[in-house]
Order: sequence, then structure tokens, then C-alpha cells
Amino acid sequence: MNKIKNITDDANLVSLQGLGANSPLRGLVGTFLFKTAFKSLIGNGLKTWLNVFVLSISFVLIILLQGILKGWSNQAVDDTVKWEIADGQYWQSKYDPYDPFSLDSSAVEIPSAFQKEVSNNLIEPILISQGSIYPQGRMQGVLLKGIRPDQKLLKIPTEKLSVKTDEIPAILGVFMARQTKLKMNDLVTVRWKDKFGTFEAADIRVVGIFKSSIPTIDNGIIWIPLDRLQLMTMQENCANLLIKSPEIKSISVPGWDFKNVEKLTESTMLLVKTKSIGTSFLYVLFLLLAMLAIFDTQTLSIFRRQREIGTMVALGMTRKQVVWHFTLEGTLNAILAFGLGAIWGTPLLIYMSVKGISFNMDASEIGVPMADTMYATVTPGLVIGTMVFILIVTAVVSYLPARKIAKMNPTDAIRGKVK
Repeated sequence: MNKIKNITDDANLVSLQGLGANSPLRGLVGTFLFKTAFKSLIGNGLKTWLNVFVLSISFVLIILLQGILKGWSNQAVDDTVKWEIADGQYWQSKYDPYDPFSLDSSAVEIPSAFQKEVSNNLIEPILISQGSIYPQGRMQGVLLKGIRPDQKLLKIPTEKLSVKTDEIPAILGVFMARQTKLKMNDLVTVRWKDKFGTFEAADIRVVGIFKSSIPTIDNGIIWIPLDRLQLMTMQENCANLLIKSPEIKSISVPGWDFKNVEKLTESTMLLVKTKSIGTSFLYVLFLLLAMLAIFDTQTLSIFRRQREIGTMVALGMTRKQVVWHFTLEGTLNAILAFGLGAIWGTPLLIYMSVKGISFNMDASEIGVPMADTMYATVTPGLVIGTMVFILIVTAVVSYLPARKIAKMNPTDAIRGKVK
């Protein structure tokens, strides 16, 4: 054994043990190991490319799913800002959107500190009142929301409320129109209660129907002019919440709590995070399949190439260098997968970013802020992070079976008698 290990200059060979960590030729060892590992990997033929293809599916799938979720998150927040909250909202301290009994007590006079901004359309007051409508002889509970027709902060087409009509003009979302079977110019009776507890009734006319991906401005909501609702409920100059423009700074006013965009979209971000955890099981499954294939391939390769391993050690390679050789060979599967994934995955990711994916359902039915078409948002950080993650996992899986090499006796390995 010692004679085999000591074959050096007499055979005009350079011992690889001499190219250790402290050698100036250390880079040659890395180049040599990389070339031999690459040649061995390509030499496995179809088995290598099957592993690479499965791993490339995991690579592209992780980026695609995470990109769609990130795109959904950005789109949901952007639509919520445009359609509902602008740069934040002031809530009357007694107002609770989940407690209908708080609507009457939280409808208070707009503070004088906001009057200038309200006059300049930098703050939009919203008054909310419970009511009932009777479409096709049915009774259905609704929330009447008063908003000024000339407001500019929200994307809601409130200018349609300026239409002159004998009835109360109203606009509603597509989902609400479908639920109530109301169409443009339809009349429907609405009943409400004023601040003294007296019930009143009148006819409203549908003057506009809009489409939005935000269910909280559509489901069960009827929008009417603010001054009409204030007059109907005898709550002059009152509001439950105030919407702030990004052109002004938030201030502290007694009795009113300011909610910023992050706070108002907190539930949406939590929903996206929950969905992200759920969908992670899909690409983890693909990744595990790829890692299992690589592990089995490396284990079988080490078993079948015992003579080659023994020869490497006998010619001067340290056991650590041989282990590194097989670890690198398995890790190269990931590098090839990145290249293959870039070839077929790039057009797919571009398509998903530009064209998106459409769903044959209205997410507003389940109260989820989701547009009809979702677009993937793929960032360099997402791609690089996914590559690093897969590279590390592949290296670990490749190293595990390679550890057995450290226990091999080179003479037994050359004879093919290693157990």
C-alpha cells in the first residue's frame, strides 16, 4: 500500500497530494477536479439529463410560484390603495368595520382640523349607514356609503353620482349588481334608519356599475352622494372615516385614529403569506424528487466506480479531494439545471409577467382581493436566492453518499472488494 501511495517523480507523475491547501498550485487541483467531475457527469448519459430536467422543473416552478404570489401581493396592495384607502384613513375611534352596531355611534361631525383639507379635496369623508333594499320583491341587507361625486382620491367612478334624477342616484360594483340582479337605470326601494331611530324609505336609481377587484367596496355596498346620505340620516357634516391624500401629512386628532397603508393592507399580506406556505409544498415535492434521484445516482456511481476511486487515491489524491470530486460532480447537476431551466423557463416567465394567467372565477365572491388576471413579478433577488438554495441543497445531497469514500482502503478499492 505504501509503495502505491509513494508513486511520484520516478514515474514522471506529479502527486496530487502535493497540491494541497498551502500549495501555490492549489488552483490547478480545483480545475482538475472540476474537469474530471464534469466529464464523469456527462458520461452518465441519459441518467444525468433526466436528473437535470427534473431539477430544472423545480427551479423554474419555485421562481414561477413565488413570482405569482409576489405579483398578487403587489397587485392587491396597489388596487386597494387606488380603490379604497389612498394614502391611509382616519377612523372615528368608535368605528369598527366588523361591528355594524358601531356605525351609528361612530358617525360624528367632521373635526374642524380637517375642514380645510376637506374643502380642497385632500381628505374625503365617508358616511356609512345600514339599510335594506327590495329587488324583485326580495329583501337584502346592504351598507349605504356616502361619498362626494367630485372626489379624486379613489378610482371609484363617483362622477356618475352627479346625474340629475328624481330618485337617489347610486352606483354599485359588478358583483353586487349580479347578486341583486340590478342593471343600469333600474329602480329599487331602499329603507334606512335615521339617527333618531325612525325608518324611512325611498327609491334609488342605478346610474353606474363598476368593476373592481376589491370586494370591500363591492360586496353588499351601494354608493350614493354624501350630502344625500347625510340628509337621509339627519347627520349633517358627519362621517365615519376620512380618506387622506398622499399630498398631506397625517396629524393627531382626538377621537380619530389614523391607519396607514401597511396597517390597512395587513390582512391581505397575511393571506398572501398563508398561500405562499401552502403552495411551497408543490415545489418542495418536485425538489425532493430531484434530490432523491441525485442521491441514488451518486450512491450507485460510488459503488460501481470503486476501482477508479482506489486508483485516484493511489496516484496521490487525498481522500478529501476524492470526496470533493464526487460532491462537485453531483452539484454540477444543479448548474446544468440552471442552464436548461433558463432555456425553457425564461419564455414562460416572460409570458407570465406580460400576459399573466386568467381565472374563470370572481374572487370577490370569497372576499379575496384578486384581479381577473394575475401577473408574475420576477426579480433578480428571487432568481439568485432560488439558485443559491438549490445549489446548497444539491451539494449537501451529493456530499452525503460521498462520505463513504473517506473510509475506503485504496488497495481494496482497486480490487473491487470494498463493502
